[in-house]
Amino acid sequence: MAAPATEHVRNIVLVGQDGAGKTSLAEAMLYVSGKTPRMGTTHDGKSYLDYDPEEIKRKFTIGTSIAPIPYKDYKINVLDTSGHPDFIGDTLATMQAAEMALFVVDAVAGPQVMTTKLWREAEDMRLSRAVYINHIDRENANFDTAMATLHARFGSRLGAVTIPMGVESDFKGVIDVIRMKARFHDGDGLEEVVTDIPEEYADVAQAARDKLCDLVAEADDELMMKYLDGEEQLTQAELESLLDQAIAKELFIPVFVGSTIIMQGVQGLMEDICTYFPHPRSHGRFQMADGETIRVDESKRPAAFVFKTLSDPFVGRLSFLKVIAGVLEPGMELINYRTGKKERLGHLYVMMGKEPLDVKSAKAGDIIVVPKLGETRSGDTLSQTGEISVMPLPTPTPQYPVAVEAVNKKDEDKLGTFLARAAESDPTVRISRNEDTHQTILTAMGDTQVDMLMARLKDQTGVEARLVPVRVPYRETIRKTAEAQGRHKKQTGGAGQFGDCWLRLSPNPGAGYEFVDEIKGGAIPNGLIPAVDKGVQDAMREGFLAGYPMVDIKCAVYDGSYHSVDSNEMAFKTAARIGFRAACEKADPVILEPMATMDIVVGEEYAGAIMGDISTRRGRIVGTDSNDAGETVIMVRVPYAEVVSYTKDLRSLTRGSGSYAIAVEGYEEAPHDVTKRLVEEYQAARAAGN
Repeated sequence: MAAPATEHVRNIVLVGQDGAGKTSLAEAMLYVSGKTPRMGTTHDGKSYLDYDPEEIKRKFTIGTSIAPIPYKDYKINVLDTSGHPDFIGDTLATMQAAEMALFVVDAVAGPQVMTTKLWREAEDMRLSRAVYINHIDRENANFDTAMATLHARFGSRLGAVTIPMGVESDFKGVIDVIRMKARFHDGDGLEEVVTDIPEEYADVAQAARDKLCDLVAEADDELMMKYLDGEEQLTQAELESLLDQAIAKELFIPVFVGSTIIMQGVQGLMEDICTYFPHPRSHGRFQMADGETIRVDESKRPAAFVFKTLSDPFVGRLSFLKVIAGVLEPGMELINYRTGKKERLGHLYVMMGKEPLDVKSAKAGDIIVVPKLGETRSGDTLSQTGEISVMPLPTPTPQYPVAVEAVNKKDEDKLGTFLARAAESDPTVRISRNEDTHQTILTAMGDTQVDMLMARLKDQTGVEARLVPVRVPYRETIRKTAEAQGRHKKQTGGAGQFGDCWLRLSPNPGAGYEFVDEIKGGAIPNGLIPAVDKGVQDAMREGFLAGYPMVDIKCAVYDGSYHSVDSNEMAFKTAARIGFRAACEKADPVILEPMATMDIVVGEEYAGAIMGDISTRRGRIVGTDSNDAGETVIMVRVPYAEVVSYTKDLRSLTRGSGSYAIAVEGYEEAPHDVTKRLVEEYQAARAAGN
């Protein structure tokens, strides 16, 4: 495919709820354009775009696929994204590479949770929007109801540019409101049949046309005044000349209707994409790290923004680039702003699903894929000068932690390598090692993302891993001052071991561990005092009640004795451990549980249920507020153990619409029942030899 001129490129990102038909719309556009010999379908695993084994198995899109579609003199880059909440990070990153977000909405279900969430994100990005109402041929589909729901949810700027001829099983095509023609596929060939509007649809078509003119006229102040004064109606030429301006200025959001499976309403959509949707040079803009904005410009020195990286088990790392300036060619060297290092562009590809197609150049505004860039990551900017840095979108913070371990300990290194690459490719995957609990923690957006990663781990590396509960980092401390002797004496025939120390333990709230030497008169030689300190710290790491590290304790060694031959560092470390445990027994030891502060954001209708749920988790409501979107923000403090996996529960309680931020801040004394359970679990594990 030859590099198209910038004004002949259209970058369209398909967004919306899973199941609305985003992938089937992209597949229909591919087929109508003649790019594919058949209509790809997701449900039977024969999709050109949902090609990943996990996508085939789960029957929904996981990661962005690209369909470069030639249509007449244009190239439409269709970016098909996931509508699953676990993969919203990839979807948001892809939206930054497009000039238009086309929301695909099911005609029966209407705009659902992910549609609403992504709509708000598109608004924040100042991204032009359009809507395609799909599945209008399904039972219980109703165009008027769907439009009313869209208006209620997203405002009055939405207007139909196509309306259906019939609904449900009687649906037979669409009326093109812009051109006032009927369009339909008759089942023969790929070209639509275009005819005059049937008489029975004349009135509804005219009403839609009047509404369209009302909305579009606002793009031109002079025409708007004439239009409002009733001096004249918009002519066909005026309407068509204003449409792209109205869309680009977000004064008008076009709504299309059709059915992708039977390809009704698809070809007209493609024509309008090419004719009225914004092209990169006119409307593409990027926010820079220094606060400035730049527009796509073919005449400037080469630069590109990396919006996605993908780790392919066969090809290696693939970097998805939006060209923002100049012309890229194979062999060119660009500088990564973040690293300051040069990256050589070996091959340039356009991706057709999983198939890479070599290209000789890519002009500003286009989207390409480059393999094997050494240190380039998602969000990086490459340029000839190395001085350009596009501000990447904030990445959603993953809140769903699981502990991962290889079934076979010999595979731990392979597991670590795979997880590191996964985190490198996807900013919503984070890997950490908790040294307190000795666990590898994978934090993701939800359980579906985790399941997908575990399946890919096995398929790509042969490594089997298991998920185990995240160990909560409890702590132990004491509430009283207590004293005890630690005495260690061992005779083995030759030189023995002897250590004797008296310890005083006292609470040291918030001040951590403190060791005090109160020895007088040389009862314990100065050279052996550090051994007492080490022995106490070893015992604190082991815990007393349930094996959790002890904190906030002041320990004073104030007396003891020694043997000139048998006393040594090891003997006094052992004596200190004995004395520490003996003192703990009298010092009223307790378990401390980590506390989490959370800001939970939900619709007002869910606020009561969330507050009730937090109460059942021993949490307390600190306060409530509301945000700019009219949602309720509930601020809570709750034991971390009760909300480790709150992602699943919140989605269930709010039908997927809620979100939260969490931070572990401070410890509080655990209640008796929690302490009893933890002690019993610890004792049972020790009895079992664990």
